[in-house]
Amino acid sequence: MKNRILLILIFFFSTFIYAQKSKVADKFFKDFAYLKAKELYKDALKKEDSTKHILSRIGDCYYNNSNSEQAYFWYNKAISKYKDIAPEYIYKYIQTLRSLGHFDEANNWLKKLKAHQKNSRRLKGSEDITLEKFQELSSTKDKYIRIVNLSSNSKYSDFGGYERNGSLYFSSSRANDSLFGKQKIYKWNGEPYLNIYQSTIERIDSTLVISNITPITSDKINLKNEHEGALAITNDGKTLYFTRNNINKRKKASYDKEGNSNLKLYRAKLRNRLWTDIEELPFNGKTFSTGHPALSPDEKTLYFVSNREGGYGQSDIYKVAINTDGTFGNIENLGDRINTEGREVFPFVAKDSTLYFSSDSHINLGLLDIYKSDILKKDIDEDIEIKNLGAPFNSGYDDFAFFSNPTGDSGYFSSNRTGGIGSDDIYTFDRYECMQILTGITYDKNTSEPLPEVTVQIIDQTGKIISSTLSNKNGEYTFEEIPCGKTFSIFATKANYKPDSKEFSTTTKNKDKTEIDLYLTPLIINKEIVINPIFFDFDKYEIRTDAAYELENIVSVMKENSKMIIKIESHTDSRGADRYNLKLSQRRAKSTRDYIISRGINTERIPSFVGYGESQLLNKCGKGYDRQCTEKDHEENRRSAFLILNDYK
Repeated sequence: MKNRILLILIFFFSTFIYAQKSKVADKFFKDFAYLKAKELYKDALKKEDSTKHILSRIGDCYYNNSNSEQAYFWYNKAISKYKDIAPEYIYKYIQTLRSLGHFDEANNWLKKLKAHQKNSRRLKGSEDITLEKFQELSSTKDKYIRIVNLSSNSKYSDFGGYERNGSLYFSSSRANDSLFGKQKIYKWNGEPYLNIYQSTIERIDSTLVISNITPITSDKINLKNEHEGALAITNDGKTLYFTRNNINKRKKASYDKEGNSNLKLYRAKLRNRLWTDIEELPFNGKTFSTGHPALSPDEKTLYFVSNREGGYGQSDIYKVAINTDGTFGNIENLGDRINTEGREVFPFVAKDSTLYFSSDSHINLGLLDIYKSDILKKDIDEDIEIKNLGAPFNSGYDDFAFFSNPTGDSGYFSSNRTGGIGSDDIYTFDRYECMQILTGITYDKNTSEPLPEVTVQIIDQTGKIISSTLSNKNGEYTFEEIPCGKTFSIFATKANYKPDSKEFSTTTKNKDKTEIDLYLTPLIINKEIVINPIFFDFDKYEIRTDAAYELENIVSVMKENSKMIIKIESHTDSRGADRYNLKLSQRRAKSTRDYIISRGINTERIPSFVGYGESQLLNKCGKGYDRQCTEKDHEENRRSAFLILNDYK
């Protein structure tokens, strides 16, 4: 009977210790100490059931240290065992699968995640423009894009910036008496007719300098009193596709029965610096418009806009193959995955085959917005993405005619937003990565002397370590690329020292500098391992979670110094009987030793653990002293000491 009770008590005490380890691990995880947390979580698994919490947290410890293989292993164990795993862990699991090249499996899990989120009330009606979505699209937070209204814009309409070989081509209704003398005014908008211009461009740092603005050289383009614009040029600069009003043989506007002068597409060749050999493309029509040309990166496909019969809306985006002999294949509508009942206009295909276009449908901020889609990279049965570019590209006005240079880091778009020079203006943009500098010095907190070789880590709000460095011989550390406009924690560690951490936020200004000094507290002082007091519940000797958290400092020091031998001394305050306090302190000393041993420290390294009761008080808060002591006074006496008994180095 006694043996059975003893076994039950041993089992209970052992289970208690391992349950405590899980809680202690949580505290280290919260403090970004992932290696220690992982060690404790794994230790807890030895006796405790592999709970969802422990498995996923071990996965997090590896994930936050960018160890995809181990993160995958532990997330897989959690997901395989528990069907109700949180979506955030499924997402991280997908990321680890992608990192390891398991794309098919990642895609399958992505579909499951989408199906799970589809049932979320928050995602219902996501096609509608909610206030939350509007604010998201309107915000420029975390978007480091510089836009500039070109100084070359006129008080009239300028749009469709298109860069090629050091020249900028664009459409403009600016008055140009050198073309025709005094120009007629187009009655629709009270401006002169559109013509095609070109200019020389030069980039000086982040400034775009535009000069030599002239009409393109041709006696058959930029006809009097006709709109011409919206163009595309081949990579060799020798073929031009452009849009023009429908004209008759006398080169005057031709109108249909409804009085509309529809648009048509034309092609021109550059010969001796002169655009000539103008030809109308064969898929134009008299009763509908065809315009806004765009070329695929390999120049084998021409994209354009038309309101011809059989489309989905007011104007649709189409494509047609360009044969090697210059003829064209069959016309194809891009379909209802892109085209809507509204207007889809001004297509542009980037070097990576991303399709950019403008639309007054989909989710937008008002009027025409610029979108991008991966439709040209996908098969007909694959899901596609259509993304509103949001601010600063889009506004509550018409935003259109997007163009990007091959790198995708700069380009142009057009807008009639407020604050411009004319009715439509061309804006240039360039993307930059907003980064800031973080510097500081690591110190020994007790001596205030710089502390070298401290590991300093930057941790984001998800708990992931994004950067790590080592302080130099003068305790100095520097991080030169910390993202702007975010909140981080900085965490400093060194063997035989208590870590220090601080939270900080970066500004939204590029190359701002922040200084943060860190102070690490030494754990070894004068042949003693010094930690914060470990507390016990009144009249108890079991190790509490907060006490275990502090005792991990002892474990760390002893693991770092494998030859170190210590003695544990436990003291109580003077309240209670002397004999009782002596036994209580002895039990507490033993519990302390047992916890340290349970963490893998050899028993022989703690040969002595002694309880002294109230016999070694640090102040006059004992029996026989005429003094009123506060709880804090008594707490000073209720302590444990960890004395180093040998020369361990």
